[in-house]
Amino acid sequence: MSSSPDLSRVLPRVLIVSRRTVRKNKFVDFVGEYHLDLIVGYGAVPVIVPRVAGVHALLDSFEPIHGVLLCEGEDIDPSLYDSSAADGALSLEQLEAVRRLHPSDAAIDHEKDSIELRLARRCLERNIPYLGICRGSQVLNVACGGSLYQDVEHELAVGPAGAAVQHINYGDYDGHRHPVRVLPGTPLHEWFAGDLLAGGDDSAQQQLMVNSYHHQGVRRLAQRFAPMAFAPDGLVEAFYDPDTYSPGEGRFIMGLQFHPERMRKPGGSGDEFDYPGCARAYQEFVRAVVAYQEKTAAGPHLPRGAPVPALPKLSKEMERRRKVISRSFSLAKDMYLSGGRTNPAEQRDLEAGAEFLESNTASLSVQQEKRLKQMGATVRNASGYLNSLKVSGVREAAARALMAEMTVNQLSDLAAFYGTMGKICSEVLDTKLQALHVNVNLHE
Repeated sequence: MSSSPDLSRVLPRVLIVSRRTVRKNKFVDFVGEYHLDLIVGYGAVPVIVPRVAGVHALLDSFEPIHGVLLCEGEDIDPSLYDSSAADGALSLEQLEAVRRLHPSDAAIDHEKDSIELRLARRCLERNIPYLGICRGSQVLNVACGGSLYQDVEHELAVGPAGAAVQHINYGDYDGHRHPVRVLPGTPLHEWFAGDLLAGGDDSAQQQLMVNSYHHQGVRRLAQRFAPMAFAPDGLVEAFYDPDTYSPGEGRFIMGLQFHPERMRKPGGSGDEFDYPGCARAYQEFVRAVVAYQEKTAAGPHLPRGAPVPALPKLSKEMERRRKVISRSFSLAKDMYLSGGRTNPAEQRDLEAGAEFLESNTASLSVQQEKRLKQMGATVRNASGYLNSLKVSGVREAAARALMAEMTVNQLSDLAAFYGTMGKICSEVLDTKLQALHVNVNLHE
């Protein structure tokens, strides 16, 4: 049986940030199950990023990231976008009324804001597929420099956009619907093409009835985005980046203010959507996620038949260091297998490997750095540890008795330790040596 997983079979990973609530006087993190069902159903693995203090600084530990789905949550901190400069900004009295009317949504969660904005910007920088639902669409717009209405009822009901729209109905969360006008030539129009209804006197004004549950929304759409749908009051209900939309090539950046995952027919099993197009957002998103994983796993494209570039040659000093470190790890491995003692010279050689492990932690996550330092300490103390478990006579019996008391996890760690150490150290060493010599002539 293989000792390591077949990475070619690892499913793509979609990060989803949880929302915090209180249950039985304790904090509980959750993600709506409809989102998870759809991600799993189309062939990706949802990885839940917990909304806990400090996670925003540990996002590297969630790599590889093949896609990000952001959905429910509280209002985004208005200091993160230009809320005061806009005409019609809410007064203090109006803001207080909003907080009373929407107590669970109007609260600000700074940690969630930080986590999600960092993830959104990472997606934008690296073209990682991103789907934002409701709050997630607002996060995407803010991450690109757009702004939000702090309350659409106050700010749009009296504006020039037209008819007022009920965007939230606390008494009928799943059943509430309102119309949106879908723009032709957009992905949304393609997904729902067979179910769009003519609206008003203009047959081009094609409408869709959608579920929504929000009191904020896009005020100024960021420049890179194009709208896909509007509510009758003028609110942007869907948008995307047309320059990065090609799911088959791993490109997908989109925000939907409405909830396609909740548009289910009443009285049924819960699996039947209002329209066949409701699930297309998730289907196309996961298609992009799969393509992105394949594209990034393949690495840089080389022309057919082209030779693979050789690694740069090392300088004499770097080659000497490599040999010293290799000898250190070789000694540690031999000691582990034989249970032998070391002489003073060998002990000094072990020190080289220990120092390398404990000092070469640049660009590593906190967990990786901690693990390397633990390995270094074990290498440094290898002779004393192994001598205490010398494989002979009574000592062997004592060792077996000692290990019989260890947990399965401890025994697994012990058995896998040197294999893991060698793998990690090899990867770190290769990365650092290549970085140091990136400008060396390949044919030197």
